[in-house]
Amino acid sequence: MPQMIFVNLPVADVARSTAFYEAIGCTKDARFSNEQASAMQLSDTIVFMILSRDFFKTFTPKPIADAHAVTEALICISRDSREAVDAIVEAAGKAGGKADIREKQDMGFMYGRSFEDPDGHIFEPMFMDLEAAMAAFPDGPAHEPA
Repeated sequence: MPQMIFVNLPVADVARSTAFYEAIGCTKDARFSNEQASAMQLSDTIVFMILSRDFFKTFTPKPIADAHAVTEALICISRDSREAVDAIVEAAGKAGGKADIREKQDMGFMYGRSFEDPDGHIFEPMFMDLEAAMAAFPDGPAHEPA
């Protein structure tokens, strides 16, 4: 079995969030979904577990962050092209999220944008041309060319 990541996100409205995640390209896995949660699969190895705030509370003794007020995480997801980055950000904006919550990042070899889901969770889709990145930083990004 490949190593997977399941990102658990508290949401105000599971149905609204399920529709949002479907609009940005996720598929709902009905086997792990009900009125309290939706398992939204982005790829073979990435699943967003959309949990009602009350259900999410059963998994942690800590207060739940209001992602509209504070940043609890930045979720970077790779895309296959610049066009795919643009497409997911545009879809997020049309589906009830907020597109481009900060300026686009274009470093030539790497391109990224950002969006928030309806509950304020921040996503950073990015595309990186690995060959161009390696050429720009042959000794790693900490050793920028002179």
